[in-house]
Amino acid sequence: MAKEKNQKNTSVFNTLKITVMYFISQIPAFFKSSKPTKNENIGQAIKFTIFSLSAGIIQVVSFTVLQELPPLLGMKELDYWLCHIPSLALSVIWNFTLNRKFTFQSASNVPVAMLKVLVFYLVFTPVSGWLGDVADKAGWNHYLIEALVMASNFILEFLYQKFFVFRDKNKKVATENIIEEESEAETVANEIE
Repeated sequence: MAKEKNQKNTSVFNTLKITVMYFISQIPAFFKSSKPTKNENIGQAIKFTIFSLSAGIIQVVSFTVLQELPPLLGMKELDYWLCHIPSLALSVIWNFTLNRKFTFQSASNVPVAMLKVLVFYLVFTPVSGWLGDVADKAGWNHYLIEALVMASNFILEFLYQKFFVFRDKNKKVATENIIEEESEAETVANEIE
């Protein structure tokens, strides 16, 4: 009986020893810089560009429908901003969803991230709408205005999302990896018993 108890204590001690040694070995990785590498930055830029192009298609199609459909139905052509705002909203929702999941791989609080994006668009939308309306009244082509707004949105939104909305992504991924490794350590410890 004493021998069984001694073996059980030794087994628990060995499991504890392995677990502690594993966590000690992971400490340097936890404190390692979480800055993305150059290749990760390039990958993010490429993914963001691809998803922005798909969002741009959504924006152009919805803008075109709103721009061209009313006259076809015998109605007055809509002002620039009445076409721009709904098409921008559709584009933003699409772009945010894809970039959060695939480009920045963020597991952060979605409502908080969406609120941060909303703050960006609370500034960008009125400014771009106003400038677009000024350009429209100056006789600029609606599609040229939309293209310029989309180009400025692409650049500003990438920088804003990368450095503000999803900036803590790498810290979260590192924490998630540690939690996953802790789970693996528990599995190994259970197998040893």
